[in-house]
This record gives sequence, C-alpha cells and structure tokens, in this order.
Amino acid sequence: MTRVWIVPVHDSTRVRDVRVATEEAGARAGLDPHRTAVAALVATELATNLLKHAGGGRLAIELVDHPGTEARGPEVQLIALDHGPGIHDVAAAMRDGYTTSEASLGAGLGTCLRISSAFGLYSTGRGTVAVARIGQDARRREDRSTVRSGGINLPLAQAEHSGDAWSCVRSGSRTTLMLADGLGHGVKAAHASGAAVDELHRVGHLPPAEILRHLHTALRATRGAAVAVAQSDEAGGELVFAGVGNIGARLRTGDAWEHLVSHPGIVGAQYPATVPVRRMPWGPGSLLVLHSDGLPSRWLPPEDPALLAHEPAVIAATVLRDASSAASPGRDDTCVAVLASEPPIGRL
Repeated sequence: MTRVWIVPVHDSTRVRDVRVATEEAGARAGLDPHRTAVAALVATELATNLLKHAGGGRLAIELVDHPGTEARGPEVQLIALDHGPGIHDVAAAMRDGYTTSEASLGAGLGTCLRISSAFGLYSTGRGTVAVARIGQDARRREDRSTVRSGGINLPLAQAEHSGDAWSCVRSGSRTTLMLADGLGHGVKAAHASGAAVDELHRVGHLPPAEILRHLHTALRATRGAAVAVAQSDEAGGELVFAGVGNIGARLRTGDAWEHLVSHPGIVGAQYPATVPVRRMPWGPGSLLVLHSDGLPSRWLPPEDPALLAHEPAVIAATVLRDASSAASPGRDDTCVAVLASEPPIGRL
C-alpha cells in the first residue's frame, strides 16, 4: 500500500514533525543512519524555508522507485509546495550554503542539491515547488534512457495511505507508466492500487492492453480500481495508451495538448469486453500527464518552457499545486504522474 506523510507547515512546531516523518520514511526505505540523517536535514531545511519565506505550505513525503534503480531500493521523495511570493534570485538561492534566514540550519538549497540523490526547484510569482530524492546511493542516477518518469501522491485529509498509486517500469526500449485509483479511499482503496503496482512489476514488459487484462485478474480479490497504462517505445518512436475507468490523461506533442480518453469500467470488477488502444507519435519533447479524479477536471496544462524543462516529478507537483487552492480543498486522494522524453541531465 502507498504510505504517504503529509505535513502542513504553518508554525515552527511542524518542522519537528517533518523531521520525524522523514526519519520514519528513511527507515522504511532501508536507508542507513547516515542517509536517513541526510534526508532529515533536507526535509528540515525545506520546511524551514516554507515557514520563513513562503508564509507556510506543505511537505509531502513518500517512497518511490524509478526504472533502473530498483536494485538499490526505494528512495525517500520530499516535495515542498507553497503559494508564496517565489524566490527572487533562484541562481543565488541554489549556491551551496546560501541562506537569508537566521532560523535556517545554514544548509541552504545549494547544500540540499549537493547531498540529495536528485534535487529540483521551480519558482515563480505563484509560489515554489522543491523536490528532493534521497536514496542509499548518494551519487546521481546514471540512466541512458531518454525517457523519465515522476509523480506526486496526496491522500485525502492527510490520511496515512492513499488509494491512488503510480509506478513505472522499463523493459528494453519500452518504458511503461501506470496510474491506479482504487475505488473510494482509505486502506481498502490503497490495497487495490497497491496490488496493481505489484502486478505491473511482473507484467510491465507486455503491451498495455495485455497489462490491463493481467491487472484485472490480480485485482479481483480487491474492490477494484480505475487504471491507465501508457507505454513509450524509444526505438519505435511511439506511445501506446489504454485505460479503464476515470483516469485523466493529456499528451503534449510539439506545442499542442491532446486528451486521451479511458474506457468506462472497473479493473478487477466490471471489465469491458474490449479496451480501445491509442497509438501516437512519441519523440523528443513529448510529455504525458496521467492523473486521478482528485485533480479538478478543468485544470490547465503547463505551458511555461522553464517548467517543461524540469524532470517529471517537478512538473507533476506543480500541476497538482496549481490545480488546487485553500478555497477548494481536495475531495479525494490525488495522484499526478508524468512521463517525459529527454529531460535535462543532472537535476530534477
């Protein structure tokens, strides 16, 4: 099941809560004491920045796997979200040791960049999104694939478990992204989406339509889920998409966004006789967003080239942040996952 820690940061007492949650996440990820302490330091710095520079925000902590890193175990992913004034000079803020707050640990965002396994930051006048991943291996991931994935998962009402889940697997030149939304929310929904993730890791080498059929069998003992599967083929220059249920999907090719529609039904319960399969071109600059119905239906896809140049986790977190507000809180678990071709190397 997908375990997520969500900590609102609106006063100094919550900084400690962030650190404690990150230490628990590090233990669950199997990080040694040193790397767990590194994760706690990064999380504390991000929480302090939320409090001192953004007027508050929230920090999401979860465990993530990425294609090519499974053998090293999961990484702790930290995502800080705020609607503050943004960072005036991002280049200065990213210098090692730079800080403007007396309450800061003095680590600064530059130090967070240096000690994290991966780190990314996107800031405008609408606020800042910072994403850090800390794994047992402190070195940057070496991955020759031009396709990257990333996501964010926020459970309803800060619950421990999210009924949504996303995962990505790779087989040869094919990269398969899946997003599952277990019916309802809570532990039983999380059990359904977790079963989908487990099965994907067994059958991710198959075409999307066959993956969905295997998922249907695997989820029969659960309450079922809406599931979408997208598979990019670097060698063939193609994206294949198939979905059952109300998973949203938008594909960007060139300068245009296109809706990809899933077929009605429930994987594990009410599976349709046939599932339409879409085949579309996939190449440099292509970008796919999958999301559960916790995201407002009228969300606007990102157009800022600076954001689109980031890796998927930053894009996914920004999409989620900008689609919601304190005036319209989420009414369900919310998950956003992104698949992108040829992001920059060495940063998120």
